[in-house]
Amino acid sequence: MTTSSARTFVPEIFSETVQMSQTQMNQTTSDHASTFDALCQTFRDAAKLSTTADLLEWDERTGMPRGGAEYRAEQVAHLRGLVHTLQTAPVIEEQLASLADWDAASDPHSDIGATLKCLADDYRRQCKLPSDLVQRTASCCVRGQGQWDAARKADDYSMFQPVLDEMLALKRETGELLKTDDQTVYEALLDEFEPGAKAAALTKTFADLRTELVALISEIKESPRQVDTSLITQKFPIEAQRAFSHVLAEAIGFDFNRGRLDETSHPFCTTIGPSDCRILTRYEPNFLPTSIFGTLHEAGHGLYEQGMRDDWFGLPPGSYASLGIHESQSRMWENLVGRTLPFWEHFTPQIQTHFPSELGQATAAELHRCFNSVSPSLIRVEADEATYNLHIIVRFELEQALISGELSTDDLPVAWADAYEQVIGVRPPSAADGVLQDVHWSAGLIGYFPTYTLGNLAAAQLYDAAKHSLGDIDSMVREGNFAPLRNWLVENVHQIGRTRTADELVEQASGKPLSAEPLIQSLRTRYSQVYDLN
Repeated sequence: MTTSSARTFVPEIFSETVQMSQTQMNQTTSDHASTFDALCQTFRDAAKLSTTADLLEWDERTGMPRGGAEYRAEQVAHLRGLVHTLQTAPVIEEQLASLADWDAASDPHSDIGATLKCLADDYRRQCKLPSDLVQRTASCCVRGQGQWDAARKADDYSMFQPVLDEMLALKRETGELLKTDDQTVYEALLDEFEPGAKAAALTKTFADLRTELVALISEIKESPRQVDTSLITQKFPIEAQRAFSHVLAEAIGFDFNRGRLDETSHPFCTTIGPSDCRILTRYEPNFLPTSIFGTLHEAGHGLYEQGMRDDWFGLPPGSYASLGIHESQSRMWENLVGRTLPFWEHFTPQIQTHFPSELGQATAAELHRCFNSVSPSLIRVEADEATYNLHIIVRFELEQALISGELSTDDLPVAWADAYEQVIGVRPPSAADGVLQDVHWSAGLIGYFPTYTLGNLAAAQLYDAAKHSLGDIDSMVREGNFAPLRNWLVENVHQIGRTRTADELVEQASGKPLSAEPLIQSLRTRYSQVYDLN
């Protein structure tokens, strides 16, 4: 007997009860969906305000006259305050509580389940912060970036120190309010960028990585086959650099119908809306790699932003998993794609066209060697892959000391110079090339720096997974066919959003937990080609 042919007889009163229960269930489901929609709308509205503030900050970094800084700080602070008010409204707690038993949210990795989990975490975090502190910090970020820019141009740390002291005090206050029983103040700040990260675990990871890198750098220094970089240190016309940067970004897939490329004193990427992603680079007349790899780096960020799901914009499924994952995308296109021989076998004819006097006779092999030269340097964003993570280790240690109070801003310039001499082997001759070279602390991004190294680790592991899935990526790159890799990243990284943690995302995409091994192997393979290592 099948259910389709069977007849069921139930007492009339029981039948009515079943119908009522089904009606109630349908009503409950409808109520849950309605509540969920209302909750999401609040955060969509907050995103509109937040991205408007982002637009004002983009303008501040690209075209705002210096005299507009004070009022711009008030504008941004006001908007950040409104965002905080929306995101901490008491009704949110009620909505989250009413949705706790919703069957549709039972899977924490589903769009609905992840949204409720992440919004609950975000709500608890934001409710710990008073609106006044949020606004004061936002104001300091705007003023701080302006002061940093002026101080760096003047090579005068004393111009920046007062606003740095103000920012550190605000971040200590923030960290004290946010930290849980098992967190330090610094870890509470780190949590904003890399949720769940622990300073002790990062310290060990960085120490192990440093050991491997120092050994590799030593082998490179001892190699008889050193690299002459004079080819890329000529004087390169800025207009030609701008044009070639546009070519590179568009070639790897950055959609200029949904984004734009501008210039600033420190490259960055910001998203104003689901179809409005702004990337910024900078140009050095006597060092071509600055614009090339700065553009590839920011375009990598832009591809992540453009690859997310528009219909979830402003909500966890349409947001990045962590800053480490975001940096994995930028570092992948910058280094694992952009510094390879196949990449320059494809782009050599175009770079010859853009710089005929300087590089008209350059070969792909020569460019590849120049772009992979290893030498201790002062500037993080211009560092080679082998030494780059040493720059991060310096910042990671210094910012922890600043937040704990073990290091004062009076002693910071010397501490920075000493650390560079000890860890990297060079001593900054000036503040501009030393403690003032990065914008992050002026913008309140304390705890951000470790995400670059985490991004390097994830990039290498994800790239290996992509190669395993796609096959001969080198041949695709040599032909200028970047779509297969880009599409693989969209499917396995970009559209995952915050439905998984960073660690979960990497393990799901690669089949194994995050490890330093793929990065070390990648570097050894690359530099063995350039320096004939054993």
